[in-house]
Amino acid sequence: MPHPRPTRLHHAIRIACLGLALAAPLAGAAPVTLDSAPVQSYKLPAGPLGRALSGFAVNAGIALSFDPALTEGLVAAPLTGSYPAREAAARLLAGSGLELAARADGSYTLKKSVPPAAPAPSATAAAATAATLPGVTVTASADTSAFELPDAYAGGQVARGGRLGMLGNVDAMNTPFNLTSFTAQAIDNQQAATIADVVARDPSVRSTAPSGDVADSFFIRGFAIGDNNIGEIAFDGLYGVAPNYRLLADYAERVDVLKGPAAMVYGMSPNSGVGGSINVVPKRAGADLTRVQADYASSAQAGLKTDLARRFGPERAFGARLNASHRGGDTAIDNQSRKASLGALALDYQGERLRATLDLIDQREDVDAPSRRPSLSAGLAVPRAPGGRTNLTQRWEWYDSRERSALLRADYQAHEQLTLFASAGTARSDVERLFNTPSIVNAAGDTSVLPTRAVFDVERSSVSAGLRARFAGGPVKHQLTLEWSQYEDRLAMGTQAGRLYTSNMYMPVVRPAQDVAPPALVSKRSTNRLGGVALADMLSMFDQRLQVMLGLRHQTIRADTFGASGATSAQYERSAVTPMAGVVLKPWRQVSLYANHIGGLSKGDSAPDTAVNAGEAFAPYKAKQNEIGAKVDHGSLVTSVSLFQITRPSGQLTANRYAADGEQRNRGIEVNAYGKLGEAVRLSGGASWTDAELVKTNSAATLGKTAVGVPKLHVTMSAEWDLAQLPGLTLTGALQHSGAQYANQANTQRLDSWTSVDVGARYRTTVSGRPLVLRAGVRNATGKDYWAGASTWGTLIAGAPRSVVLSAALDF
Repeated sequence: MPHPRPTRLHHAIRIACLGLALAAPLAGAAPVTLDSAPVQSYKLPAGPLGRALSGFAVNAGIALSFDPALTEGLVAAPLTGSYPAREAAARLLAGSGLELAARADGSYTLKKSVPPAAPAPSATAAAATAATLPGVTVTASADTSAFELPDAYAGGQVARGGRLGMLGNVDAMNTPFNLTSFTAQAIDNQQAATIADVVARDPSVRSTAPSGDVADSFFIRGFAIGDNNIGEIAFDGLYGVAPNYRLLADYAERVDVLKGPAAMVYGMSPNSGVGGSINVVPKRAGADLTRVQADYASSAQAGLKTDLARRFGPERAFGARLNASHRGGDTAIDNQSRKASLGALALDYQGERLRATLDLIDQREDVDAPSRRPSLSAGLAVPRAPGGRTNLTQRWEWYDSRERSALLRADYQAHEQLTLFASAGTARSDVERLFNTPSIVNAAGDTSVLPTRAVFDVERSSVSAGLRARFAGGPVKHQLTLEWSQYEDRLAMGTQAGRLYTSNMYMPVVRPAQDVAPPALVSKRSTNRLGGVALADMLSMFDQRLQVMLGLRHQTIRADTFGASGATSAQYERSAVTPMAGVVLKPWRQVSLYANHIGGLSKGDSAPDTAVNAGEAFAPYKAKQNEIGAKVDHGSLVTSVSLFQITRPSGQLTANRYAADGEQRNRGIEVNAYGKLGEAVRLSGGASWTDAELVKTNSAATLGKTAVGVPKLHVTMSAEWDLAQLPGLTLTGALQHSGAQYANQANTQRLDSWTSVDVGARYRTTVSGRPLVLRAGVRNATGKDYWAGASTWGTLIAGAPRSVVLSAALDF
């Protein structure tokens, strides 16, 4: 019996058709060339050549792509004034040994120049060249603007830097933290559907949502992120804006993963996560783009998406980028079907002093028979994993969600050394569902489920404002940042239980459909307000060979909880100060040695009614990280190693008294690498060893045991190989290995280690002069059945089944 709910297919079709309608009039337009581009006014500062060329391409309106390795170490002089596109390009490239080369499709790339056999230049020409390229080396400090994205590193899969919250974008080699930023190129080539697919390629991150689930959650450095009803992924540097439960990857230009507590730079995480942070940088309009992609995933998921970008107005100061998509059909999980639609519009203005952006997102998902994470009854050993395609959810159980987000940001350069910035964002999540978590009751795999109709309404908002000042005090350069911020969320929910049914996870039993009425009351259950003022200074000295980051944030926490009737059941209001201190030492330009001490923050508990100190509210829990590491840039390959320790306190009941005397201590070593090996091989990944120990508990059965869901060893590695014998063809592969882990604190329920392998291929060609990219991949190619891990709640996560993904992307 189908569940009663309105269809959203027509909405999704309208989004996709809008994208195609916008694309249609432009599909036959001739591409802009160096000779056909109008004269433009340029104001490009001195800096890395790759970044200067990107700015030139945006201004001129030409399509330009190139291997970042060609421009490594090259610096462009300032380009100011009005020039024809060809002359502007020549001025930027003069003396670099590079030149623009036209492709058959009308776009451009870079190639090494061939010195002409010509007489020495005239005195006039020599003078002109000298005026264009002064004989000095320009050393630009790290660009920490929130609008200027770092270039991609060699290989294009990882950016040279990423976002450090209120501090803006920072080069990874100048950062006293372990920071990885995955690029849009990596996202596309991986055929990632969600942000969870992207960050799973980082060895410090482990996803705790099974394939076919409806909400993403993670462990970073062994601590849970986003494992509740309040999302903890930042959007363009701000919490409270990204979709709450799952983030589709279509609108992501970058995905930044910062390992370790980040309360000073991002503010307290909304769900008290302390292991790290994930930040999604939205796509912006660069060179004009019209791309249509069709994709397919087994067993019958088909989709269509469009990506349109245009710049217009005087000096092309205004930009618009639309990402629209719809996917639907049966998935690789038994009895499951999924429909997802997305519309994401990014507008921007790039003026001489003012830069502003507006992002709007409307994302919807409808899932029949969503996968669930089963819980394991106490005393049972972990049973063998069911088949990857096996679904414990009944066909008539379902999930519907709608996520809407808006973010307005602006920077104003009041002075050459002073920038003012402000942001305001909001998001709303509306969820209805009928399902529940299965409980495994015996070694035979029998399960029991109480299906529940539930409604969730989540509202979130975030605002911030501040200033960034740059000045020098003698030999020391400073970048001082002052920020005020406030985050708020509100959760309302209602539930209505159905009738208990039993099944088996190895041989699921089909049960009659239940028509459970919606809950009669959807009431407010919690509100949170996180306010803060932060001050940070980034100091640079000795020609950037020594850099220091110092900062403090004063954070206030106001949290109210309510009973099912809406009456207030508990109130919490406390404040705390979190510090940050980091140092980067460069004994050689290509080597960075770093260390940091930074704090994380979690809401303190209140003693339960059963305790003798019932109602006592505890101060916010302060996590602390100490880390040292080294990064080496080998020219086209970056390698790094990090050693860290994070301690996180917690509350517990001992001898009928509740106290904040529990503690988990995670110690680890991380080894990472990304970039190119030779001209034809690219790789990204690494390994993490984590010792997550419960060092203070109220029970001898748990003291000294390993924390739930944290394997000792976690390895990820992805690689690409261009076949010289078949130009345009690239073979791809990825490996992921997880050591054994535990599903309970007493460590009596153990999950075995596992290894998964993905393989694929990519082929680049042209059709009627238009670039075409064909991609194919097989995930879990060996078809292994396994438990991928345990969540912080102790529920088990089934490994993804073997599946095929295909796509074809055509640029017009």
